[in-house]
Amino acid sequence: MNVHAIICTRTREDISETTDKLLGFFSRCKIKSYLITGANSIFAAYTGAYKKINPQDDDIVIFCHDDIEIRDHPNTFVNNLISSLADDSTGFVGAAGTTHLTENAIWWDQSMWQQGKHKGKVIHLNHEQPLQPNQFGMSQQTFEDVTYYGEPGDVVVLDGLFLAAKPKVLEDVGLGKPEYFEGEWDFYDLHYTSQAFLKGYTNKVMPIKILHNSRGELVGRDSWHKNREAFITHTELPLILHP
Repeated sequence: MNVHAIICTRTREDISETTDKLLGFFSRCKIKSYLITGANSIFAAYTGAYKKINPQDDDIVIFCHDDIEIRDHPNTFVNNLISSLADDSTGFVGAAGTTHLTENAIWWDQSMWQQGKHKGKVIHLNHEQPLQPNQFGMSQQTFEDVTYYGEPGDVVVLDGLFLAAKPKVLEDVGLGKPEYFEGEWDFYDLHYTSQAFLKGYTNKVMPIKILHNSRGELVGRDSWHKNREAFITHTELPLILHP
């Protein structure tokens, strides 16, 4: 069994320090990484890289953002990943998701969060701290906030910052962009994981310490809203994980 990691980035220049650290982490885990640079579509990037890898049935394929940092010990991470995908009925595993996707198709919906429907936790960088004095004058400090959604467990959909699955699941779901999506970067995660759920697989939030170096600016893009509306139109919502 081999584990492969596909990392997609739109940059065509030097990779960031965060991406470099991520590649180093996967290397320590003995995971072969495939960095797709200058991509125009996350759907096309994932599809093309997957075909080149041509994984074996018992392999594991990771799809993740280029702006994350995994803080688990390499052995802990690999063991948790393998055990989380040990059951053939498992679909995708990831870092955060929900057991109840409402009609608004926003997995982190606040009302569901308050009802305890979400699972997982993600560390986010807080860039909004006030300027602080230092020996060079005034500077803005960066702090880390842990966004806690809930304990790991089964969910209906997962966030796309980190996803992993076996080849059978990926081929059942398909990695290509649905024809009804206009945007090339948005709602791929809910599409992939909801399709796995609807096909009878069990998606899971696995134990993982992960930092997402993002403020979520992409949510405000027109393409995000268009793909969201298309997803709502073509998916029978809500999706609910029943006990």
